[in-house]
Amino acid sequence: MKWKAMRLSINRISAGLALLAFAGLQSGCAGLVISAGATAGSAALQERGFRTAVDDTVIRAKIAAAYLQDSIDFKLISIEAHEGRVLLTGTTPRARDRVDAVRLAWQVEGVKSVINEISIEKGGDILELARDKWVCAQLRLKITFDAKVKAVNYAIDTVNGTVYLMGIAQNQAELNRVKNHARALDYVRRVISHMRFKKPPTRK
Repeated sequence: MKWKAMRLSINRISAGLALLAFAGLQSGCAGLVISAGATAGSAALQERGFRTAVDDTVIRAKIAAAYLQDSIDFKLISIEAHEGRVLLTGTTPRARDRVDAVRLAWQVEGVKSVINEISIEKGGDILELARDKWVCAQLRLKITFDAKVKAVNYAIDTVNGTVYLMGIAQNQAELNRVKNHARALDYVRRVISHMRFKKPPTRK
């Protein structure tokens, strides 16, 4: 039984890493294009656990595949998944695509909720996109070197100067530190959090 469970786990991981490469086609600031080794290493350190992180990777890849198959212009749509919660950010010029993006996300197995932050407008220019990526990189750097923040639990995306946070915060104080780091950066207009707090240990 142990060997069977181990083999099932290996198959699940292999499938997730294979789909990861495809999902990278639509990656935004969330950073889907990373090496398999980096994915496994960071997943093992996250509060959600390795298996859940792999499941989330598979969810992201399946949503991206559904968008491609349905001919949705998803180049400016970023997908983030955390514990089955899906966050959609970015822009689209057509209201129909915004509705379809949510509908297709809900159809993927394992999705528990869909947070729709897609705005209907023409995509930002090259300078705006470059600024958003700069904000993501700078914020990731700041929280990584902040000893009071467990940065591996934070997914970061930036759209037109709005920073979106998703993941698991240790507590309100930690989340406030991350928000303050973001607000201190140039070009940041506002910060929107979809973080949840780590559950305190159960008392016996």
